[in-house]
Amino acid sequence: MFQTLYSYFWWERLWLPANLTWADLEDRDGRVYAKASDLYITLPLAFLFLIVRHLFETYVATPLAGLLNVKEKVRLKATPNAVLEKFYAATSKHPKQADVEMLSKKSGCTVRQVERWFRRRRNQDRPSLLKKFREASWRFTFYLIAFIAGMAVIVDKPWFYDLREVWKGYPIQSMLPSQYWYYMIELSFYWSLLFSIASDVKRKDFKEQIIHHVATIILISFSWFANYVRAGTLIMALHDSSDYLLESAKMFNYAGWRNTCNNIFIVFAAVFIITRLVILPFWIMHCTMFYPLELYPAFFGYYFFNFMMVVLQSLHIFWAYLIIRMAQKFITGKVVEDERSDREETDNSEEEEEVAKNGPLSNGHPVLNNNHCKTD
Repeated sequence: MFQTLYSYFWWERLWLPANLTWADLEDRDGRVYAKASDLYITLPLAFLFLIVRHLFETYVATPLAGLLNVKEKVRLKATPNAVLEKFYAATSKHPKQADVEMLSKKSGCTVRQVERWFRRRRNQDRPSLLKKFREASWRFTFYLIAFIAGMAVIVDKPWFYDLREVWKGYPIQSMLPSQYWYYMIELSFYWSLLFSIASDVKRKDFKEQIIHHVATIILISFSWFANYVRAGTLIMALHDSSDYLLESAKMFNYAGWRNTCNNIFIVFAAVFIITRLVILPFWIMHCTMFYPLELYPAFFGYYFFNFMMVVLQSLHIFWAYLIIRMAQKFITGKVVEDERSDREETDNSEEEEEVAKNGPLSNGHPVLNNNHCKTD
């Protein structure tokens, strides 16, 4: 049974153009080709990445956060309450008004006290600023190194300048050691992101992030199996070109360097839109969709690879929408923040009550100039 499934899975017509077999991609005469077994190393490397990440965040990112004066907000803790805690853990973190009134009666608290308790309790579960900074630092470091390494791998290759060279001689294209390690490291890193996603900072696009990581792993793996290595290296380098800018903007945002953050973000937005919405669809995807058909008839692998590229491109359009929203805030003079972030809540109801009674307050005292607004 297993052998039958194995044979169907590796059927040449799924992975290779017509009239070609796996025997054509066997190493010979000093020429080495990509093999599926090469990817086994990526799983232990992924766990090695998790260990390196822990050490990096502990001994590099944390001291760096101290140097940049990354400060935590003072969070008011919710007072212990068994009734409210049970509802929070088992039913909902965001109770409806009817639930609030019911909990008020059960717990002996006022409606306002129940609402305040849930706000503070949700804040307790939100990731700390230091955790966000450490995560951004790790990703910035990897994406920057990966981008530099990727450019070193492809910048001297003819297919970097002429995309038709991507398919010249396909699939009988031998693999270089630099291409091998570029693939193994990139795939291992995305495996590590998938393994750690449950413990990483969760944002509003959590599901989209999972889809992105899975699609990326499938694309990298498939492009290796089918020897789409030249196209794969171009796609990976293109993606890394903007990711490190976003992570550096986050780092400066967490450090309170607003102007630096905003300036880097604008550069990131421009690079993201040019690479993901212009170069990727109109150059790279055009290359993977049309040029191969000039050499061989379409086969399953051709359709599958380009379908996964469309999935990635759809995610890019979704994220571009969020980026444009943030750019609009920057242009209008508002503070740029990550649209995907779950914002920390404040006890606005208490503040509004005090304002109604005593006028605007600053540290518990009325302020003379009430033209300034409080930002969260």
